[in-house]
Amino acid sequence: MSSVPVSLLGRAFALLSVFTADRPSATLSELSRHSGLPLSTTHRLVRELLAHRALERDRDGRFWIGLRLYELGALSPGALDLRERALPYLEDLVEVTRHNVQLAVRDGLEVVYVERLSAVDAVSILTRMGSRMPLHATGVGLVLLAFAPHDVQEEALAAPLKRFTSRTIATPKALRTALATVRRDGYAISDRQIEPITHSVAAPVRGSSGEVVAAVSVVVPVETATDTVLPAVRACGRAISRAMGWRS
Repeated sequence: MSSVPVSLLGRAFALLSVFTADRPSATLSELSRHSGLPLSTTHRLVRELLAHRALERDRDGRFWIGLRLYELGALSPGALDLRERALPYLEDLVEVTRHNVQLAVRDGLEVVYVERLSAVDAVSILTRMGSRMPLHATGVGLVLLAFAPHDVQEEALAAPLKRFTSRTIATPKALRTALATVRRDGYAISDRQIEPITHSVAAPVRGSSGEVVAAVSVVVPVETATDTVLPAVRACGRAISRAMGWRS
């Protein structure tokens, strides 16, 4: 465990960092244990965070990230601008495909989903808005990593590659090959890497200078042929790119 932060702000962030997609709620003792903060300090900070709506508490005494943090996060200039420009095209993509549509950006070696839309009868998936996944195991992640700076790619290749299913990319050699394929083809297909019942088809979103700033994907049931949605996904990526100021 890393050293406990000294400043009040550092301790508050250590506490909030306990919450993850796999651990969306926690008890007071769990917050103390996972953050490395004394129970008395944790209690004091939790009381302050509750008062400012940064945390919420349910009837069972478990704590959750509060709406105030969600409100502040939504004001991030990059994410806000991207989501606003992308939303009309994401809605069109849902209408065309009738599946799950996702928009994601890279944060370090993880994907952060900044938007997710789903048709009523779309297959159930794990991801949600604000959740994170490793780059190597998702369609959007493969796109973002394939076009990331060289040092980011090498860091990902050197890091442990978490396996979710028997089809998850789990070796540096396989990942290097997959990234080369994405760069050659201009899109990624993640074949049952996260769940054995879904494929993900992803395409890049470029900014005004041509750099890949995000990725868009459609998640479909495994029995759905990926080539039936690939043209629409790629068209959506190009449309959002143009809305972001990119000119081919």
